[in-house]
Amino acid sequence: MFKGFKEFLLRGNVVDLAVAVVIGAAFNAVVQKVVDSLINPIIGMVFKADSLDDALVVGLPGGGAIAFGALIGAVLNFLIVAAVVYFVFVLPMNKLRDATLKVAGEPESEPTAETEQELLAEIRDLLRAQAAPPEAAAAAPAATPAADPGTDTPGAHRH
Repeated sequence: MFKGFKEFLLRGNVVDLAVAVVIGAAFNAVVQKVVDSLINPIIGMVFKADSLDDALVVGLPGGGAIAFGALIGAVLNFLIVAAVVYFVFVLPMNKLRDATLKVAGEPESEPTAETEQELLAEIRDLLRAQAAPPEAAAAAPAATPAADPGTDTPGAHRH
């Protein structure tokens, strides 16, 4: 029982995920410090508030308040984290993958327009065959497979 659990934990994906979570938590602390020590003072000068949480607060009758500044701060945190993750991790990994494919001599796997056109034409022909009366389906071209009336394919009706 413990052997299987140990193998599960030592698999590459689980260890990589654990490392990513730890690094992500540490990175979140860095982003929060950047916001607290750089962005909040700038916002404080502009809006005469101590932080984004205190800026752009709209009071409501009954003592409540809407803190637009806190929302803007959360969006800024997200954008900073997303930009750093993209430029530090995603972009270099994509370039590394492309360089590896070029060295290996494998073509990049992007669908061509011709293949997409063929697939769309085939889907169109299948939909026409399903919507056509049984006599017209029998006269359909051989390139479009007709649905067998005894099968449970979408559009096929049993009598």
